[in-house]
Amino acid sequence: MTHLTIEPSILYAGTPVALLSTDNGDGTCNLAPMSSAWALGDVVVLGLGPDGRTGTNLRSRPELVVNYPSPAQWRAVERLAALTGSDPVPEHKRDRFRHEPRKFEAAGLTAQASELVAPPRVAECPLQFEAVAVRAELDAGGNFLVVQATVLRVHAAAEIVVPGTSYVDPRAWSPLIYNFRHYFGLGEQLGESFRTETPSAAVAAGPAPRR
Repeated sequence: MTHLTIEPSILYAGTPVALLSTDNGDGTCNLAPMSSAWALGDVVVLGLGPDGRTGTNLRSRPELVVNYPSPAQWRAVERLAALTGSDPVPEHKRDRFRHEPRKFEAAGLTAQASELVAPPRVAECPLQFEAVAVRAELDAGGNFLVVQATVLRVHAAAEIVVPGTSYVDPRAWSPLIYNFRHYFGLGEQLGESFRTETPSAAVAAGPAPRR
């Protein structure tokens, strides 16, 4: 193949979308979409704008919920995309964003009480992580807030769980993917890692014999 040297404005090379719910400190909550998240063990690392409402909330009140929507919910995510819980709106956002304190209602989503943290879960999201931020610091370039959050409890819709286990069924669960600012779901399964704990019978059996 031939490679070209390019200078993309963003590097979202296919990452899951998450909706972060945080505590505003006045009896209300904020809900914000983001797509810079990855997990290591029971820690989720989040990349946030340093002056947004989510980052401000987590510096003072570290509890949060990481809600993972399905591909069918991309419109709800996009309804949140141009909203900010910050008032006044940060200067660099004023040309494209507007203040909205009622994020759940604006997105057409439902708040669901959490069990271990104050911020609510998003009832429509099939996968939800209740968590607490344990470290928040600027990235190496000083442009983003990098938050490390310990997951305290995981909630998964019954239809995406392998019956009788705590395993998420990868054939039933499809995250919403943010791919260079476009929304996608997953395609057909191609294979699986040798470390999988939920092997596919079809893959394990190998290819069908030729006739």
